[in-house]
Amino acid sequence: MHTEHRTVQTNGIEMHIAEQGQGPLVVLCHGFPESWYSWRHQLPALAAAGFHAVAPDQRGYGDTSRPEAIDAYNIFDLTADIVGLVHALDASQAIIVGHDWGSPVAWHCALLRPDIFRAVALLSVPYLQRPWNGSPPTALMARAAGDRQFYQLYFQEPGKAETEMEADVRAALCGMLYSASGDCPVDERWRLTFDKGKRFMDTLSVPDALPPWLTENDLDVYESAFRKTGFRGGLNWYRNIDRNWERSAFLGGAPLRQPTLFIGGEHDPVIAARRSAYDALEQTVPNLRKKVLLPDAGHWIQQERPSRVNELLVEFIGSI
Repeated sequence: MHTEHRTVQTNGIEMHIAEQGQGPLVVLCHGFPESWYSWRHQLPALAAAGFHAVAPDQRGYGDTSRPEAIDAYNIFDLTADIVGLVHALDASQAIIVGHDWGSPVAWHCALLRPDIFRAVALLSVPYLQRPWNGSPPTALMARAAGDRQFYQLYFQEPGKAETEMEADVRAALCGMLYSASGDCPVDERWRLTFDKGKRFMDTLSVPDALPPWLTENDLDVYESAFRKTGFRGGLNWYRNIDRNWERSAFLGGAPLRQPTLFIGGEHDPVIAARRSAYDALEQTVPNLRKKVLLPDAGHWIQQERPSRVNELLVEFIGSI
């Protein structure tokens, strides 16, 4: 079965999608620094299981529109993009799957349009219930980092991280993908915080040989996309974390009520950082069907462990 590509209009932007199969709609939302291509193993598996699998390049990525304004990358526009995508595909309902930054997009879609999104699979980033009160995220991050730099804070200054990453696009992508994977040795693995004297690129390990799940051809696809777009669009998602917090007070204490699957990697630094959210899933997601940590896997689980992730997704979506 061949992956088809086309562009749809949604929420005032043009969105490129890759799709396979026919049947109930499953939308796959990627994270940073990725694209539709991070779902290359899931599209055929879901199509073969009888679903219409659709992986968009999200706002700021690939062949999708890249608005100039930083605040155009807030979580409500990102959510509206996916709602509009479902509408553009002439579907009334969908199951949504999100990885990394795609995970908050998926759970906001589910919280805000439960009539459309009837089940949710979150990969690598567990549902983080918004507290009723507290400090904006950047303040919490600065407090937690102490005299070190936290990567999301480092990303806040427009142009800084872009310049570093775009100086060697392939090395940046390879470093991010390898360093947060389960294949990277523990002492070389990516850390969420780093010394103030270091640049973000200094925190990444570039391997002598690629891990088995990442080929030179895969890197070619990613490199070609980011050479065209640069990293600004993807980084702008991080520059809205306080704005998202300010605008989402009405979601304080909201449970995620849809049937939900969570899959993470045992060696994912994000799981270590979000352990309390992972441990609380049974409370914050009352209809949690399953949560799984895949042994020896890191952050890029649908690429690192495609067959196991496919098996879990097909089993979960088939049960809905």
